[in-house]
Amino acid sequence: MFTPSYHDGVIKDLIDDVSVDDFNVDVGGQVEIIGWLYQYYNTEPKDRAFKKKKYSESDIPAVTQLFTPDWIVKYMVENSLGRYWINVLQAKGNKSSEADVAKQFNWKYFMPSAEQQSEEYINIQSNSKLQNTKPEDLTLIDPAMGSGHVLVYSFEVLMDIYESEGYSKREAATNILEKNLYGLDIDTRAFQLSYFALMMKGRQYNRRILNNDLKLNVYDIPELSEDSVDSFISHLPSNVEPTFSNLLKHYENGNEYGSLIKFDNVIDWEVVNPEVNNTSENQQMTFDDVDSIKNTGQLQDAINVSKLLTSKFTIGITNPPYMGSGKMDQVLSKYVKKYFKEGKADLFGAFMQRMAQLVEENGYYAMVTQHSWMFLSSFEDLRKELKNNALINMAHLGTRAFEEIGGEVVQSTAFVYQNTKVTNYVGTYERLIDFPSQQKKETAFLEAVNNPKSKYLYRTNQANFEKIPGMPIAYWASDELLNLYGSTETVEDVADVKKGSFTGDNSRFLRLWPEVSFSKVKFNCEDVTESIKSHKKWFPYNKGGSFRKWYGNHDYLINWFNDAAELKNFPKFGLRNPQYIFQEGLTWSSLSSGNPSFRYSENGFVFDSKGPMIFSKNLPYLLSLLNSVISTYILNILSPTLDYNPTAIRKIPYLFNRQFEKVIFKLSTDNILISKNDYNSNEWSWDFLRLPLLIHIADENLSLPNKILVELTNCAKIVAIYSQWREI
Repeated sequence: MFTPSYHDGVIKDLIDDVSVDDFNVDVGGQVEIIGWLYQYYNTEPKDRAFKKKKYSESDIPAVTQLFTPDWIVKYMVENSLGRYWINVLQAKGNKSSEADVAKQFNWKYFMPSAEQQSEEYINIQSNSKLQNTKPEDLTLIDPAMGSGHVLVYSFEVLMDIYESEGYSKREAATNILEKNLYGLDIDTRAFQLSYFALMMKGRQYNRRILNNDLKLNVYDIPELSEDSVDSFISHLPSNVEPTFSNLLKHYENGNEYGSLIKFDNVIDWEVVNPEVNNTSENQQMTFDDVDSIKNTGQLQDAINVSKLLTSKFTIGITNPPYMGSGKMDQVLSKYVKKYFKEGKADLFGAFMQRMAQLVEENGYYAMVTQHSWMFLSSFEDLRKELKNNALINMAHLGTRAFEEIGGEVVQSTAFVYQNTKVTNYVGTYERLIDFPSQQKKETAFLEAVNNPKSKYLYRTNQANFEKIPGMPIAYWASDELLNLYGSTETVEDVADVKKGSFTGDNSRFLRLWPEVSFSKVKFNCEDVTESIKSHKKWFPYNKGGSFRKWYGNHDYLINWFNDAAELKNFPKFGLRNPQYIFQEGLTWSSLSSGNPSFRYSENGFVFDSKGPMIFSKNLPYLLSLLNSVISTYILNILSPTLDYNPTAIRKIPYLFNRQFEKVIFKLSTDNILISKNDYNSNEWSWDFLRLPLLIHIADENLSLPNKILVELTNCAKIVAIYSQWREI
């Protein structure tokens, strides 16, 4: 035995750091405390895994589990399951508005939809299936259930629905667990916690439920060894071997694929079921008869899971795992590319496709994901696929939607789709990105629910997204901008926008310019031939940098000796667009947490992947356009992430005004000159001559120390004073 300490350790943390309400079942504390405990269990494995370049199969549960805030769960459930039931009631003749029905159920996170003019949508909402739907007919799946937060709150909403239809709480609780709720996960501990949470929820309404022979429809997705599968199949009659092979081979990597498992052929359950339960006189083998397979229960689970994954559900809700394609191991990456190629850029993109497949026609699916799929070109094919579904509602959360994730990197969005195509569906969008905390986002959302004229509430025709190149989910784009596309050229029509190279080892091939002797640097190089003839080793390098418009950010030099011979022999080096090297152009910082800033770049620069360049015949005019508030506004629509990539720049409308062309040209060149003089007045510039305060003092009136400073500064350009540091 051990003596617990109340002064430090886990017990103290539970007392001091966890809210009393998290233990209070009446305010939802049961699922809250289970969720936080589960996340606590995963802390150390997650920290270890995050240090890896690629995640192994065993890392996936820890790195992809993130406890969903309670209000986001309620938003997703009420706006999918709740919305479907409101559709049912209205199809049966209920004349109350969506808002009034939601108020009767006390669904305060329900956002009423915009009024629809489409006859197509009106017909969908009044079909005969809805008119005949009973509570027992509703099916809801969470294919990445974690600790069961979504399922537990869905239980509550279903209980509201059953009670409104006259069912007793005891009967409703049993029906909900047996007929309505389904869940899957790859993590055994998550499965156990979900099972426990749901049973306790059922126990809350039916004290005898633990005494019943009740089996929940939640499963730990099994992983079967190849030998076990082969051994099992070898005992089967030859005519059923192909069916079982198609069924079970995916579970050899069950803990990687999870709910993404898709079967190459339709499973004939009339063949599978008799073989699983066969006890006929033929003495054909059942699962329990196979002594060579240790985990026969897992084989039965594989059958049960497969039935779920080949079924259609009324509702799907999940907070899917997040994992960029670069972090996937070879097995998972290959599988995702094969079966979910439109969403392959991230695991959550694959789950978005999977959810649409799991939900029946006219059903709803709700998710909370990173918001990158709304804008990035790597998700463009996914957006094109999703246009066949109606985007009902979106709570655009931005940063700090999850308290445990700080900073500006992870930006989230929660949304609800209906699995039906409506040509001109007008969706509702809550823009919560400017609210700086989870609590303030929740408060703002609730205010928008109660105030249809809220300034951050938008109602937008989904067809508008197709007007902008790349189809970004730009729900806040003005009508003026939407009309602009299609009536004018874009930047890519008048300029070449190019991504630069990457060294693969910056510490080896790059230097800050003061580290290098000027005698070994070649400035203002015109072309490759000149660079080779110069016999110089170091050349200016555009690598982005901090916010600065018009001119500047000349920090780095790159080893480009003999046309980058050493670099080109380095296996990690990536050479892009070599034909544009040393050309005059514009550059910018593609990775930025603030607004974009574009700069003029003289001849002689090599450019980086994070310091791309633009080449055009009319650079000053184009630079003035890109540095305008108009372009900033457009880029915040095309690429509101941290990455102002070349693809987004190419899609900016090119607003050419011939009447003011000369005026704009002069203003732009003046701005470049002003910015250049300002930049060169700083000691960091390699064109620095003297401090600005000394410019207006005659040399003969300078003090001796200042005279020395001026002379040394001037001589630095001639005698390469920096060569005294070290030869490079």
